Amino acid sequence: MNFVSIRIITGDVARLVEFYERATGVRAMRATEDFAELRTPTATLAIAGTRTVPLFAPGAARPADNRSVIIEFLVDDVDSVHQNLAGFVTDFVNEPTTMPWGNRSLLLRDPDGNLVNFFTPVTPAAVEKFAR
Repeated sequence: MNFVSIRIITGDVARLVEFYERATGVRAMRATEDFAELRTPTATLAIAGTRTVPLFAPGAARPADNRSVIIEFLVDDVDSVHQNLAGFVTDFVNEPTTMPWGNRSLLLRDPDGNLVNFFTPVTPAAVEKFAR
């Protein structure tokens, strides 16, 4: 089994796609006005509109209602990402901070309120864990 993607359900696909394209520098592939994917070498962030929910099960997901998942992106330099997003992101939860497990992390909220973490391994153990 391979973990390949996470999907965000949103009331505004275009707004969320624009946010993630700018925040990550990854261009989205838009299948329809209700579905887009930002593909990276290791995983895909899918963004889907509320009209897609009934295709799975009516009422199974609600937009802008997440308070338990953090979407994470491994980046080369989290401090540069922070500088690039200053003035664009309106809700920084935490400025770049080195965590006890060795990653330097920047935590913010996307326009739907989802937590997003950009991080860079900085300790030898963290760097080794994420060696490419």
